[in-house]
Amino acid sequence: MSYVSAYFHCVFSTKERRPLITPQLRERLWPFLGGIARQNKMKAIEVGGVEDHVHILLSLPATMPVSKALQLIKGGSSKWIHETFPDQRGFAWQEEYGAFSVSVSQLDKTIEYIRGQEAHHRKMTFQEEFLALLKKHRIEYDERYLWK
Repeated sequence: MSYVSAYFHCVFSTKERRPLITPQLRERLWPFLGGIARQNKMKAIEVGGVEDHVHILLSLPATMPVSKALQLIKGGSSKWIHETFPDQRGFAWQEEYGAFSVSVSQLDKTIEYIRGQEAHHRKMTFQEEFLALLKKHRIEYDERYLWK
């Protein structure tokens, strides 16, 4: 038996960062994202966000690449939104995402960060937040490709 600790703080936005995640949708979407994770042997420890993007703290099994995890979560939730909310036919997720490894010692801090999204975004845009996460995790980026 192998034992693996793999936590990721994942961030992804709606296509063109359109403000499509209404409070009513959020109420049902966050638990649904957790359900997709559970069905696929992942664990969504915390889910949060605002009208144009989502944060999920995920624990992944050893055999699950983060790209596959997000493909399952984004694809499954997009399909569900289209089927459940007829007025959201145009809903789509941006293809790109951020996934940042989280050490066990930082889990509580990350949970608090995700829970504080509403207050956080009164002071900072999604673009500013995403750039800060890239810098914090020392990920090289080219700004020309960040906001297409």
